[in-house]
Amino acid sequence: MKILLKVAGGIDALNSLVGRGVTWLVLIVAVISAGNAVMRKLFNLSSNAWLELQWYLFGAIFLLAAGYTFLRNEHVRVDVLSQRLPERTQVGIEIFGVLFFLLPAACLVLWLSIPFFWDSFIAHELSSNTDGLIRWPAKLLIPVGFGLLILAGISHLIKCIGFLRGNCNNPMAVSNGKSSEEALAEDILAAQQAGNPDQSAQGR
Repeated sequence: MKILLKVAGGIDALNSLVGRGVTWLVLIVAVISAGNAVMRKLFNLSSNAWLELQWYLFGAIFLLAAGYTFLRNEHVRVDVLSQRLPERTQVGIEIFGVLFFLLPAACLVLWLSIPFFWDSFIAHELSSNTDGLIRWPAKLLIPVGFGLLILAGISHLIKCIGFLRGNCNNPMAVSNGKSSEEALAEDILAAQQAGNPDQSAQGR
């Protein structure tokens, strides 16, 4: 079990590295999007290459961050019923879901996406739009993204089994005790109070 947990730790490190890298893509996409809008509105200039690059990067953010999002327990779960169950039962349900839903579906998409990318790569497929980009890098994102998600699922499965065996902490536990939505709501409230100190004082 210790060896498997080390493997899980290596997978988590890989997905964390990719996730941190993807955060920079968000900034790049924002700059490109703003630049495209400025050039179109002010100078009446447009480029299909830059527009497609923006779409490619959006796809990269979504696909490459899937494993990291799963690692951070940020994927949406329909857990209205399971959250009322004992902790070990919740982890058991999680194991069932990973084994019979997540991994089979992700593996199927990975299997089907490899020839989808390879055919595009061999043919050196180009966009049908004027001055468009080559297509295979965008299609490569699909098997890479789902490969990372599969690895994240395997890591999560190992940690769930390790938790049931008493070898590690519950991987489903939120590390900081707050969901992303709760943290965002607190940040917005703090920003509003900072911008309206008089109103904040009245509220107290």
